[in-house]
Amino acid sequence: MRPMTEADLADILRAADAPLVIRGGGTRGIGRAMGEVLETGGLAGVRIYEPGALTLVAGAGTSVAEVEALLAAEGQRLPFEVPDRRGLLGRGGDSTLGGVVAANASGPRRVQAGACRDSLIGVRFVDGAGVVVKNGGRVMKNVTGLDLSKLMAGSHGTLGVLTEVSFKLLPIPEQAVTLRLAGLSDAQAVEAMAAALGSPFEVTGAAHGPGQGTFLRLEGFEKSVRYRVGQVSRHLARFGAVEEVADVWPDVRDVTPFHERAGDVWRLSLRPSTAADVVARAGAEAVLYDWGGGLVWLLTAPGLDLRARLGAIDGHATLIRSDSALPTFAPESPGVAALTKGLRAKFDPKGILNPGLMG
Repeated sequence: MRPMTEADLADILRAADAPLVIRGGGTRGIGRAMGEVLETGGLAGVRIYEPGALTLVAGAGTSVAEVEALLAAEGQRLPFEVPDRRGLLGRGGDSTLGGVVAANASGPRRVQAGACRDSLIGVRFVDGAGVVVKNGGRVMKNVTGLDLSKLMAGSHGTLGVLTEVSFKLLPIPEQAVTLRLAGLSDAQAVEAMAAALGSPFEVTGAAHGPGQGTFLRLEGFEKSVRYRVGQVSRHLARFGAVEEVADVWPDVRDVTPFHERAGDVWRLSLRPSTAADVVARAGAEAVLYDWGGGLVWLLTAPGLDLRARLGAIDGHATLIRSDSALPTFAPESPGVAALTKGLRAKFDPKGILNPGLMG
């Protein structure tokens, strides 16, 4: 099914009595939702773009590539650095704005600009009963009422099918510089990244690849960036010499080191101060730290139950790529599970939207 209008989508959901798999461009979906596929690619098109107001409103099925090209022509961008998951998951197709929001997909710049949900200022969606819901607005000052925009971001299509999304935007910076510290252990790298991110020098990326280096990014006006490069180099002198290197951030954003490598891929959200210890216990074949250690990507042997190996951690582990029967998402605590059940009963009373995807 491929509705071309919001009204068509509402009719489909009102009439539906069996599970539906909600799909945008099919580039980043995870888990094992079962049912008839409902594609949102027909709900496309830029509705409003106001460069002077730094706002964009577009259909949920709009191609990310189309939007990024439109914004770039005006020297603007989505703040949260949209990751491309096609290489990691072995997919084709074109990513859509709705899919990005549904996954709350956020790249390395999250440490400075926030996640996708932090740039989202409004949504329209159709819930599982076929009711059209609008929340938020088309201007950044509209923050009244329950913020369903934030709720929809990261819900993976289990609460409603997005039809329209509104974002605040940012200018593309005049200059970007990547710095590298070599030879740090994982624990030292996390400490160095924390020192950089805790400084007043506006670091917009902090990543570490064992055997490759610890990377930091500074962006902005050229004079400001040059000043901050010197300040960060002095601030981190106790960790070693800092050198300027070529841009590594697309590879960090898209987890390129794991592409076309056999094994399971796990995404861990952690308290950064615990990240090195968790990784040491994981026994992974490859590791990539992002967000200063708040996000850790692990490549493990196929079928390894990483959650069982690690036990209780200050965070959670999501299985992004695997052929095993292990659950994609970590079990929820009783309190969170009760809240989730209540939300789904409200927004999807028939239980038809990606059932089984998130537990």
